[in-house]
Amino acid sequence: MALIRPARDVPDVVVTAVRGRDRARAEKFAAKHGLPCAYSPYEALLADPEVDAVYNPLPNGLHCAWTIRALEAGKHVLCEKPLAANAAEATRMAEAAERAGKLLGEAFHWRYHALAARMREIIDSGELGRLRHVEVIFCIPFLLPGDIRYRLDLAGGATMDVGAYTVSIVRFLAGAEPEVVGAEARLASPGVDRWMRADLGFPGGVTGRVVHALCSARLIDARAIARGDRGTMSVVNPIAPHFFNRIRVRTDSGSRGERVRGEPSYTAQLRAFAAAVRGESAMPTDGAHGIANMRVIDEIYRKAGLSPRGS
Repeated sequence: MALIRPARDVPDVVVTAVRGRDRARAEKFAAKHGLPCAYSPYEALLADPEVDAVYNPLPNGLHCAWTIRALEAGKHVLCEKPLAANAAEATRMAEAAERAGKLLGEAFHWRYHALAARMREIIDSGELGRLRHVEVIFCIPFLLPGDIRYRLDLAGGATMDVGAYTVSIVRFLAGAEPEVVGAEARLASPGVDRWMRADLGFPGGVTGRVVHALCSARLIDARAIARGDRGTMSVVNPIAPHFFNRIRVRTDSGSRGERVRGEPSYTAQLRAFAAAVRGESAMPTDGAHGIANMRVIDEIYRKAGLSPRGS
């Protein structure tokens, strides 16, 4: 659904097929959403010459193999976050895209909402003064034992789900790549984090922190904070800003709030992907972004005494 509904508002994108492990279920889905083709096995879709691009929403542990197969079949790929199970896989995927001459995009829809540009604008304006600290929190109560998000063999864990967002956003706010100073995890099962906190260090003495959880005592907690030596920006819901968002800026001059409107982030993301496929613009969450994000995620796991996924 992250693709089908947005495609209705992006005229040059037509969803033509769905693939699934079970042919009957794939056909039922296609009929429900008015898609002309349903494929099983997956290879059948990749062989369709009418398909120019593929959206890969498979479990994390399957992103690398099937994305590379799609790229080698001559398809552009929009892959769900996180791009891969680890940085090494992400690198292989980016290299495959370069060899094939095709676009590899990572589906971080938040980055394409107008809120992202507004957060960056406030930081860059100097209103907060010199940046000192950035922090992103994303905790949700996802309590379904056995779900793929908790399966180590499918590269599960809180840091691989909600944490992919916090890492991406904190890097964006800082405008630089971090060193992971330390991390602490709480586990749902051996090797699988349900909660994680990581402290970061950025160039110029800027500190950072991410806190994320799939097993949260609160209903939902989604915030971003950027603190400078002259003020603080607090943002409610930078993750899915099309539903609701709120910026609060506090400085010595006073306090103000604003809400940033814009088209749904999934629609904006698909529009950006289509433009990048046409060669009209670059996609900010491309393969290079995915590699950088996975390097931080891998190191968070190491600092927490856990192994990166797939290693």
